[in-house]
Parts: sequence; C-alpha cells; structure tokens
Amino acid sequence: MDSVRLDKWLWAARFFKTRTLATEAVDSGKVKLGGDKVKPARAVRVGDVLDIDNGAERWEVDVMNLSDVRAAAPIARNLYEETDASVARRAAVAENRRMFREPSADFKGRPTKRDRRQLGKL
Repeated sequence: MDSVRLDKWLWAARFFKTRTLATEAVDSGKVKLGGDKVKPARAVRVGDVLDIDNGAERWEVDVMNLSDVRAAAPIARNLYEETDASVARRAAVAENRRMFREPSADFKGRPTKRDRRQLGKL
C-alpha cells in the first residue's frame, strides 16, 4: 500500500471518532495537506505534512505509516509523528487554558433549580 484516502487515514489515526466526522472536517477546510485545502478522497503518502484542527485541538503531523483500518490507540500513534512546533504550541495553549479559565467553562447547559436560586441571591 503506497497511499490511503485522507479521511480513512484520519479515522485510522484516531483524530476523529468516525469517518463521517473526518470527511466533514476535510470538506470544511479544517484539515490541510501541505498547507493546501484538499478533498477527502485525496491520497495520503508517507512523508506528507498534515495540519489538523478537530475543534478542541490543533496538530501538525508528519505521516509516518499508512493504514485504512482503525486499531488500538498505541498502534494508531505509530501512524504519525507530531512536529516539535506543534507540541510546543499545544503545550502553550494548555498552559494558557489552565491559568486563565473561561468563565463560562463551569456552566453545563441550563442552570439547575439550586443554581438559579444561588444566582438570585447574588
């Protein structure tokens, strides 16, 4: 195997939970191959550089191996290698998130009756 569809590889590498989510991400431009917007059927080869944004985090990875079958996480981790710049950027974002929490991060949906009463006391 010398190439795999991009959406299958993203799913096999466990960046997205389903192939449908991977396809939608590629279609919406959240996944770029070599800095260019591509289609889900684009062939991925060893040595390609992918920019992946799944909504929660952003990665820049080098494709090391190919697979179109989803396997265990330790096996999927061998399909790619994250660049040093990406590791540093994700660590900085995580540290920033830890130091400066979003005020609305504690709210989970609608307030409960107890929450509403406490808001009323304020």
